[in-house]
Amino acid sequence: MDRREPDFASSGRIRLVTLNVLSSRYADGRSRLAAVREELRHLAPDVVALQEVRLDGDVNDAAELLGPAYHLAPHPAVAEDGPAAVLASRWPFTRLHRLDLDVTPRARTFTWGGAVVGELEVPGLGALLVVHHKPCWQLGFERERELQAVATAELVERLVQDRQAHAVLLGDLDATPDAASIRFLTGRQSLEGVSVCYHDAWESAHPDEPGATFDPANPLVAAGDMPLVRPRRIDHVLVRGTIHGPTLRVDACERAFTGGASTPPSDHLGIVADLALPDRPPGTFADGFVQ
Repeated sequence: MDRREPDFASSGRIRLVTLNVLSSRYADGRSRLAAVREELRHLAPDVVALQEVRLDGDVNDAAELLGPAYHLAPHPAVAEDGPAAVLASRWPFTRLHRLDLDVTPRARTFTWGGAVVGELEVPGLGALLVVHHKPCWQLGFERERELQAVATAELVERLVQDRQAHAVLLGDLDATPDAASIRFLTGRQSLEGVSVCYHDAWESAHPDEPGATFDPANPLVAAGDMPLVRPRRIDHVLVRGTIHGPTLRVDACERAFTGGASTPPSDHLGIVADLALPDRPPGTFADGFVQ
């Protein structure tokens, strides 16, 4: 993916990044944060969703990684030892909405989960809702992830009701494309009597590639507390659609923070996606096609 200048969105395009950075308490965290900060500088995203950043007293990993050019919106809760999730934008949020996602007693055992929906006015693009969703991570908690996905999706639907706005949901969703929570978000099944349809940016750009973002081939996964899991694509950028399809076009979607020839700076790889206004809105025909 090409590097680019920060004013990318002035032409109706936007770049988004999501990354679980792995708490800086682990695995030479200061050096890893420096590598993440350098790649963020080169990618120059407009919107960033960061997970497992420390917000602990004077420690603010998100501010250190992004600098003063970004507006930060932390999630509702921070774990006792500091991990949290933060949504960031180059533009100020016009409104923020937060959900704690404590949908069951088991869900409450994940102390820094939640969701943040930020409303933005993006030059050249218009009204945009960016949704940073962080459900339970535990492998056996798919029921919780289902209920959490429904809660976040219902909030978004209430916010876009009777208005024209794009919406993008991103983050470490701790679920693979075949999991019920992701199948629900991508319109492949309903849950709790609810159905929505977001479009997977990775799948749009790479329909036949697995694109694992959490893989035991990564030394930080192999050395961590889940070394025996199979390669999994659990970090996502999803574009909300109308009944006629996504309202934004996926121009590119790639894995980021891979480390190149070195060890990646986190146990997760990130996702960077470039989205743009389509040539015409979904649900319309091209000029001259209909007589």
